[in-house]
Amino acid sequence: MSVEHASKRIIEGYARGGAGLSADEVWAVEAHLELCRVCRDRLSAAVGAGVPAVASLVDTVWSGLEPRLAVTATMPRRRGWSAPLSRWMTPTMVPWLAMVVGVTLLALLLDLSDTGSGGVSLVLLFAPVLPVLGVAASWSRGLDPAYELTASVPRAGLYLVLRRTASVLAVVVPVLLVGGWATGVMVAQWLMPCLAFTSTTLALGGLVGVTRAAVVLAAVWAAVVVAPTLATSRTAFALQTGGLPAWGLILAIGIGVVIARRGAYTVLGAHR
Repeated sequence: MSVEHASKRIIEGYARGGAGLSADEVWAVEAHLELCRVCRDRLSAAVGAGVPAVASLVDTVWSGLEPRLAVTATMPRRRGWSAPLSRWMTPTMVPWLAMVVGVTLLALLLDLSDTGSGGVSLVLLFAPVLPVLGVAASWSRGLDPAYELTASVPRAGLYLVLRRTASVLAVVVPVLLVGGWATGVMVAQWLMPCLAFTSTTLALGGLVGVTRAAVVLAAVWAAVVVAPTLATSRTAFALQTGGLPAWGLILAIGIGVVIARRGAYTVLGAHR
């Protein structure tokens, strides 16, 4: 693909159903066609000349739809902040993000009132898994009625994964930052596990589904760290400054796996 337009080889290969094109090339040309009228016209000409059966089918379908579209009222164009916001998150994420913020504020109140878990900060204890809940909600096929459309659009995949994850972190991290500052917890102590858990959820999500990965990791964290910490009122090593290098390694591995398996997020299995 050239700097401005798709090459003739890619256009003709896409017109033949992606024959001879790699998955990355197909994704790239589909994303390019969304914005480039010139290449859409070239694709139309290539389909008409090289795949007449497809052109005939499109004409048949369009002739049936055109009369109905003429009498169908169009949806009003969204205005204000909701239009750009919809590119980053789905409506189903809002209540889950509100719940995550609520849990963080409750943990902060318990810490400040000294009714939490003794000398252990509840904000620090729950910070690693809170973003995971929002990420799981953003990719749950049970919560998103449009998950099939989402997985099939040209811009699905790692691009959309990172957008939704960033929208979750943009809400959760500032709240955790305030909570950590109020309780005197060092930023790196909660931020590194938080980011490491998020990247690991996405990495495992390419194999078993993001929601399943989130549930498994949250359960492991509750059993291995939360329960013993609450039982002994002692901060686990995973939450101490000595464990930060390990969290940094986990974060790097998670990011590497996500990038290496970026094609896994274009299939419906990632929404499980």
